Amino acid sequence: MNLDDTDKKILRLLQEDAHLTLKDIAKQINLSLTPVHDRVKRLQQEGIIEKYVTILNKKKLGKNLTVYCQVTLIKQTHDTSEGFNQSIQNLPEVVECNFVSGSFDYMLKIVVPDMESYHQFHQQKLSVLSGVSLIHSFFVMSEVKSTTVLPI
Repeated sequence: MNLDDTDKKILRLLQEDAHLTLKDIAKQINLSLTPVHDRVKRLQQEGIIEKYVTILNKKKLGKNLTVYCQVTLIKQTHDTSEGFNQSIQNLPEVVECNFVSGSFDYMLKIVVPDMESYHQFHQQKLSVLSGVSLIHSFFVMSEVKSTTVLPI
């Protein structure tokens, strides 16, 4: 789909604040309410806008440790990967999971309260998954940038 400048402006505004009303958006981009409504509806129908979410403050919720894990599977077969994919869906501590190229198979982003919680997660949930061969963990010492905003 081709996005014109107005579509891009709408998307930028919604990425920064999904709580904006159509009226607020119309005012900021100097367009009337009906065309803004139509454009947002079209962007939703075409799947460019997938959903609206609320971003929570991890630290205020006691989730003080972010860990990135490189996971290598025993075999790189379809069945092994699918089994791992299914298992990861049931682990709420894993907030991102990507199948990647390179010297390992998956990159996980895990959010937990502290090191003890991560140790329990690692020993009781992650390392016992069928097909897992090797896990390398990297602990975030300071978050420099974290955004959900895509460049448009």
